[in-house]
Amino acid sequence: MSIFVLDSSVAVKWVLQEPGTAKALDLRSAILRQTHEVIAPDVFVSEVAHALTKAERQKIIPVGDAQMHLADVLRFAPVLHSFLPLIARAVEISSASRIAVTDCIFVALAEQEGCEMVTADERLMKNLPGYPIVLLETL
Repeated sequence: MSIFVLDSSVAVKWVLQEPGTAKALDLRSAILRQTHEVIAPDVFVSEVAHALTKAERQKIIPVGDAQMHLADVLRFAPVLHSFLPLIARAVEISSASRIAVTDCIFVALAEQEGCEMVTADERLMKNLPGYPIVLLETL
């Protein structure tokens, strides 16, 4: 069984039709079959909620649907790890790379657990070469 740190950008594709949704649903199926296990820092929940309420504001989904979609994502939620033990390393990565600390918390968890972070964010991967990050589309 492979273990991945699940980026919120992937989980959001489970409930919103976006480029990469098919691959994200394939990953979710692999999680259900227990081919893959996913973990995430506990900021995952707020990041997914933020993306869904943003989709409401952008009229991608009707206002009020964010709550339903969040519940759907959380049915398949990764095992959550506290971000507090990861914050020092995340700040170090952020300072060196000029990437948002929140994104770096996910990377720090992947380093700590000796696994890869799966993301749909190509910019993140390009800006953090040498870190344990894999793009969703390559799975």
